[in-house]
Amino acid sequence: MPSADQEQEPTPVFFVAGGTGISAETLGNMMLGQFPGLRFERTKIPFITTVERAAEVVTTLDAAKTDTVTPLVFSTVADNDVRDTLMRTECAFIDLFGSHLEAVERVLHVNAAHVAGTVHGVGDQGRYEARMKAIDYAMEHDDGQSLRNLEGADLILMAPSRCGKTPTSMYLALQHGLFVANYPLVEEDFDSAELPRPIRPYQAKCFGILSTPARLSQVRGERRPNSTYASIQQCSYELRRAEAMFRAHRIPTINSASMSVEEMSAVILQSRPGTPG
Repeated sequence: MPSADQEQEPTPVFFVAGGTGISAETLGNMMLGQFPGLRFERTKIPFITTVERAAEVVTTLDAAKTDTVTPLVFSTVADNDVRDTLMRTECAFIDLFGSHLEAVERVLHVNAAHVAGTVHGVGDQGRYEARMKAIDYAMEHDDGQSLRNLEGADLILMAPSRCGKTPTSMYLALQHGLFVANYPLVEEDFDSAELPRPIRPYQAKCFGILSTPARLSQVRGERRPNSTYASIQQCSYELRRAEAMFRAHRIPTINSASMSVEEMSAVILQSRPGTPG
């Protein structure tokens, strides 16, 4: 029976792909989200396009295997030869592409092209460029760094520090091509229930993110241990004031305490039917 230390040992997880790895990472994390009590160390290995490179990756994967831990490998590699090489790993290999593709081929009575990159629609140049612009926008408007062109935002995420604004913004930009700004609520914003002045004209685009005091304190404590910033009292105060602000202005909210970025993004999109997706 494993000891307590062994039970706490994180499981290495690899997302491998012939393209960017977005699909492998997204689908893999959806599955891992069903095991909230476990710890994982995630690594993405994209652009595996040759058998030689696949063989190198297998060496990396197998090096992570120990007597007590077997790594998980989520793959969306389309090329048969490359995929066959990767499947030689001693790790647990979850093929998110091959078996499903064969089922689609049977239904359509057509052989697939097995081309890397098509999983993400990169072949659609217009869509790809739109996503890149959305990512640029999200980076420029991360954490209130820029207030320029807020009128161009599809969505403005508001939250106290460390509630998950940045990863959610980037995910919505990368996966859905949304122009997302995120605005941090700071000490002076909690003095009243009014919206911060820079975003008042864009109330209809706002979406609030909350958490629980315990979870927020834990996340902040990893960044600033034993600080007032990470104390339960401070976290409780900020969350309470933020919730009052959102309620006063009828801003839709979501609690990020026990939700993955993928789940949060799905809820946000469903809650804002006017937002393009």
